[in-house]
Amino acid sequence: MNDESPRFTVEEVSAVPAPPRARVEDGEAPADKLERKRDYLEGFLSQPPAGQAPGEPGGEVYEGVIAALKDIYDPEIPVNIYDLGLIYGVEISPEGGAVVTMTLTTPHCPVAESMPGEVELRVSAVPGVRDAEVNLVWDPPWDPAKMSDEARLELGML
Repeated sequence: MNDESPRFTVEEVSAVPAPPRARVEDGEAPADKLERKRDYLEGFLSQPPAGQAPGEPGGEVYEGVIAALKDIYDPEIPVNIYDLGLIYGVEISPEGGAVVTMTLTTPHCPVAESMPGEVELRVSAVPGVRDAEVNLVWDPPWDPAKMSDEARLELGML
């Protein structure tokens, strides 16, 4: 291919027309924009709020169970068991069955036999709870990092 012809052509120009500029008057008028926002808000605000299921976080029964757990204190530490980080999970079924998964600070805790029973008793007394079950687990083990900031403040750890 010893062809000497160019493969492309070059065209030189002295000027290129500027692209059209956006103009403010081409856009939406402020009054129209405000009216559109107003319509959107009225439609949004007229919708009924989505209800919280009683057994979900933020729901009445769930929050009642959390409040009951916050009323139970560890006898050796002046902090409630919820803020102490001993509660690993709370599940509420649609039928009102409550399952609390918890641990203790140590397997040799003096209240190891009585604390789960007290939790079950207090949780089952919450309005809307049909029955309560407490699962005591040791894995993962409790450590001070599981405490809430309120508990740390109470114990002078902050």
